[in-house]
Amino acid sequence: MAKDMFSSHPPFTPPTTEEDRLSWLRLIRSPRVGPTTFHRLMAEHGSAGTALDALPQVAKAAGVDSYTPFTVEQAQAEIELARAKGARMLCFGTDAYPASLASISDAPPVLWCMGGRKPLAQPMVALVGARNASSLGTRMARMLAEGLGLAGYTVVSGLARGIDTAAHQASLKTGTIAVMGGGVDVIYPAENAVLAAAISDQGLRLSEQPMGTYPQARHFPPRNRIISGLSMAVIVVEAAEKSGTLITVKDALDQGREVMAVPGHPVDGRAGGCNRLIREGATLIRSVEDVLEVLDRLRSAPPVPRPDAAPLAQPAAPDADKVTAAILRLLGPTPIHEDMVIRDMGLSAAIISPALVALELDGAVQRHPGGLVSRA
Repeated sequence: MAKDMFSSHPPFTPPTTEEDRLSWLRLIRSPRVGPTTFHRLMAEHGSAGTALDALPQVAKAAGVDSYTPFTVEQAQAEIELARAKGARMLCFGTDAYPASLASISDAPPVLWCMGGRKPLAQPMVALVGARNASSLGTRMARMLAEGLGLAGYTVVSGLARGIDTAAHQASLKTGTIAVMGGGVDVIYPAENAVLAAAISDQGLRLSEQPMGTYPQARHFPPRNRIISGLSMAVIVVEAAEKSGTLITVKDALDQGREVMAVPGHPVDGRAGGCNRLIREGATLIRSVEDVLEVLDRLRSAPPVPRPDAAPLAQPAAPDADKVTAAILRLLGPTPIHEDMVIRDMGLSAAIISPALVALELDGAVQRHPGGLVSRA
């Protein structure tokens, strides 16, 4: 979350007790509360417990009279299931939460993890690509993953068929993370059950979805932003022009991550997406040495200073109903970035953000990965 979110609100309090973690789980599982809304509510109220107390009133102000947050009993049941499956909770703001993932605007407030902590302690690189991978593509993915592991990097992928499977298999011994579309305890595809078990023994499986959730198509785009968010760079090995892999690439670019791609033959449909990425500026990759050269440059580059802007005097707050109506007129079915809404409205984030939260709770606005919003 950005610094200015906390400037005039209670200090953010990460969870330290079982009661805190129960409140965090209740808040993120409450109806219409996604990661971005969770962070907004935490910025406003300082703790999940206080945000939960305020949530029915926030919903009522948004026109929802019968709003009920996720109950204590429901949250406790999920925690007990996680314990039975051997999963542990990882919360945003705690020391164990990866700093790279915490830096994205819609970082998952809660992750369920199965496996060791070592993969998160190493620098991470995503390796993704086609499910219907060719023999050459699979071989390339294995070679890259193995080389990255030997160089001290954790390989992050999505446990899908094809390139993902090859990447995990080749980096089991050195460190691999499988980011899952459904619950961390639900293996998909089922054919990767043996690999998933090996990853939980030697690497790490994680998911932001509730325990026991069977993955659906809508779960994978949010999953992809975690893959890129964890990683300092994303490497694509085989991707068609309209491949779902390119969603991960878009997330990576939105998050300021480096994108690299392995070229393919022009007449092979599985190479169309990679070849286009290279034409548009992605680094062409021929070997693991090419990747390590880019990573060395990224790790040696000094951080770009980001000076804090001087605070501006704010005019009197406009009428909340007028702000809400103006936002709905501005938004359409095509997602746009929240920052663009703030800029086009000509009002401060302190006014627009709570209005967007209220509209989301009302079901009028939909959140998308990468800080995007649209009319529901």
